[in-house]
Amino acid sequence: MASTVASAAAATAAATTSAATRVRDAFARIDAVDRPEVWITLRDRADVLAEAEAVDPTLPLAGLLFAVKDNIDVAGLPTTAAARSYAHDPATDATAVARLRAAGAVVVGKTNLDQFATGLVGTRSPFGAVRNAWDPTRISGGSSSGSATAVALGIVDFALGTDTAGSGRVPAALGNLVGVKPTKGLVPNTGVVPACRSQDCVTVFARSLDLARTAAELMAGPDGVDPLARPDLALADLPAVPRIAVPLPSQLEGLAPGWAEAFAAAVDRFRALGHQVVEVDIAPLLDAASLLYDGAFVAERYAAVGAHIEAHHDEVGADLDPSVAAIVLGGARPTAAELFADQERLDAFGAAGRAALEGTTALLTPTTTWHPTLEQVAADPIGANSRMGRYTNFANLLDMASLAVPAGFVDGLPFGVMLTGPAFTDRRLAALAAAFAAPTVDLLVVGAHLRGQPLNGQLVASGGSFVREARTASDYRLYALDTVPPKPGLVRVGPVASGAAAPGSGSDSGSGSGSGSGIVGEVWRLPAAGFGTFVAALPAPMAIGTVSLDDGTEVTGFLVEPFAVQGAEDITHHGGWRAYREQS
Repeated sequence: MASTVASAAAATAAATTSAATRVRDAFARIDAVDRPEVWITLRDRADVLAEAEAVDPTLPLAGLLFAVKDNIDVAGLPTTAAARSYAHDPATDATAVARLRAAGAVVVGKTNLDQFATGLVGTRSPFGAVRNAWDPTRISGGSSSGSATAVALGIVDFALGTDTAGSGRVPAALGNLVGVKPTKGLVPNTGVVPACRSQDCVTVFARSLDLARTAAELMAGPDGVDPLARPDLALADLPAVPRIAVPLPSQLEGLAPGWAEAFAAAVDRFRALGHQVVEVDIAPLLDAASLLYDGAFVAERYAAVGAHIEAHHDEVGADLDPSVAAIVLGGARPTAAELFADQERLDAFGAAGRAALEGTTALLTPTTTWHPTLEQVAADPIGANSRMGRYTNFANLLDMASLAVPAGFVDGLPFGVMLTGPAFTDRRLAALAAAFAAPTVDLLVVGAHLRGQPLNGQLVASGGSFVREARTASDYRLYALDTVPPKPGLVRVGPVASGAAAPGSGSDSGSGSGSGSGIVGEVWRLPAAGFGTFVAALPAPMAIGTVSLDDGTEVTGFLVEPFAVQGAEDITHHGGWRAYREQS
């Protein structure tokens, strides 16, 4: 069953914002970011709005918006797997999608991917290379590129991907997201276009670990259709002193500049939590990883879509990606004897890997090895891709659970680490990740950084996530400043009687529904590093301070230096910036 705390958090987030607002903001964000390559099919916003407004508000995911990788069926939308020639119209939702919709979540659209979920770069699609949310000259990671980027850009609350070789984790690392790759079979693959049927997993991207894990657990459990689905055999809680395995130093060679130091900092953070860290030789796991593409297991990709590619071979270079076609068609070459030989090798690597990890709680690695530019991938599409999956490729082959989490920034770009453990240790990994999670700051915004306002993108770019709507205590006043773009200034002045002159305004404050009842704003949660970057760029006379809310709590918030409101229009009686802008 889903975590009560996580479900409550998700429900609270949804309940504090109306369905109309959430949908309006999502589509406004789509227009604002101008990333058409993220989507293969977008639903009509009127349909999304109608579905959102009809959701039972007591459901655990009520009103939350999600995107779906376009190799997962959504009734009423075509499934293409990023190949127009493969498009078909499913009559029903995939099991994973149906369960999330039953929990109150609403689909916004279908997202782009490395074609037939074959790749870790996010560039192998006739619908366009999906650019990174933080740096559009770099890749987003694949194959679940569009889903991860839709979350990273702040369009949807969470998104579904799939993972065979790391496609639910690599894009998370490159987008500063949580990526949940459950134990194989926990989430049924009914309604999912197979890449490697025996290895595929439906995954979740979110900014919050709680939301990602809630969605994963709501999707879990056999559906009576997928023969590989299995019930959760959740292992025991964490030991008193978890033992975290890390690779030998030689097995961390070849990381992007600064990443080895970032990984060392992540290891130190686990040590600071009181966990024991031990170096382990993970050579058997890395050897197993090489079998996924370099051995006979690639035959399963041919079994999935090889016939389609052969039938449309004249479209390679147009509708069919050349790299994907070469990989899939190469799967026709291995013999049955070679497959059984590789299975024997895999069994041996798995036994050796389990022995090496014996007595440890989880393996900690970087999620991937580098973050290439689009140009670097275009120059060496196969080689660049192969570097991405060094620490991810073995997990599904060896029946392991895995969880990717943000671990800071290097040269302004996200860096992520990954916790991997035996099958059914999903909740154990989540507990480790929750303790590890980087510190965050909750920030109240009241003006141009509100959702749908011109500076909201700065919050999203700093890793911010909307938490809830809020209202200040009554002893704050709001002024319209003469700035570009227009923005307000919030000042605490003490209680002011209705009709009294507002300090600094030189005019009567006026009366209205907002007067004396606080100023409406929004609370956003930012990673501490992102908050620091955001504040460092804050122009005068804006300031950050402590703001009291009408529920008696305090939060960090936007204020303005008092001198800046001299002669400014007092707009307190409007009750908030949006109301003022709508009426002015």
